[in-house]
Amino acid sequence: MPALASPPIGRFAPSPSGPLHFGSLVAAVASYLQAKSQAGSWLVRMEDIDEPRTQAGAADAILSTLEQFGLEWDGPVWYQSQRKERYQYIFDQLQQQGLLYGCDCPRKAVAAMGGIYNGHCRQRKLSPKPSKPLAWRLRVDTIHNQFDDRYLGRQSLDASLCQEDYVIKRRDGLFAYQLVVVVDDWDQGITEVIRGADLLTMTCRQQQLFQRLGATPPQYGHIPLASTAPGLKLSKQNHAPALDPARAVPLLLQALSYLGQETPAELADAQVDELIAYATRHWQPARIPRQTEILL
Repeated sequence: MPALASPPIGRFAPSPSGPLHFGSLVAAVASYLQAKSQAGSWLVRMEDIDEPRTQAGAADAILSTLEQFGLEWDGPVWYQSQRKERYQYIFDQLQQQGLLYGCDCPRKAVAAMGGIYNGHCRQRKLSPKPSKPLAWRLRVDTIHNQFDDRYLGRQSLDASLCQEDYVIKRRDGLFAYQLVVVVDDWDQGITEVIRGADLLTMTCRQQQLFQRLGATPPQYGHIPLASTAPGLKLSKQNHAPALDPARAVPLLLQALSYLGQETPAELADAQVDELIAYATRHWQPARIPRQTEILL
């Protein structure tokens, strides 16, 4: 008899740079229902590695909002700011393997390259100095620009985006998102990543780094972005309004509708827990719109 597949492990990883908004809710609901509908686990992780952008009290407010919207997580909440030693260990491993190099190119120089770094510092063998710190880039020698998206199907990304030697440790000493998200997903045993389509082009980099680390990448699924105008997604930077827990049921119903899910009219009078339980039992991923953006 073949072995039964293990239950999936999904995650929601908000940045505590402000309160959750409707776009955040859509991503949280989609990742929660995808995992829970398969009797899996749903983890929450705070992406607070970019400490200058972290807002005091935002992490606690996010957790409180998730609870008020009926989205209960499994296990302890992870905080990237508490995992720097782990990131440094992985960084040191990559450096010892000769996979990293220092770079002193400013942003305007990269912009002059067309926005895609051209490997200018690969052979320069720069050493950091107190007066001139360096960013550290990962050598990308193999292009992995194709993958199967759970919702969008076969993807073939622009090869130039996937072959760029990207930064994994910034000039200010902070570890970059591309490194920490892979290490966290690896360490937490994440098997599926459900997130907004704005991160679609990052997938090839993350898959490539998983392979560099000898790990199996999760399956990725990208949902449409909630936008107020073409190319203008709901975000904290765009001052999207914070979720109002007093309107949890109508906002959850709106998020489910956005994700293409059908809900009976009588659920408008349901309790939050009843609505989440119904949505979990009746989750239909095939109904999620196959597009990268939806205007509200």
